[in-house]
Amino acid sequence: RQQASAILSARQIIVDGAVGMATMAIAKLETECALNLDDERKINMINNLMVSIVADRSSQPVINVGSLY
Repeated sequence: RQQASAILSARQIIVDGAVGMATMAIAKLETECALNLDDERKINMINNLMVSIVADRSSQPVINVGSLY
């Protein structure tokens, strides 16, 4: 039980840090680059950042060559 509690606490710290990094990344893009993202693109970017930051395996790069819009 003690080990499980320690693992849960560690994962909470990792998730809190990942959410903070994703929030800072979006805020920095919006302020410094004058980039205005709609909600759907923010969600997509946050999802990609969270997968890259929190995943226990290395992420595979994906090249976006177009837009669905």
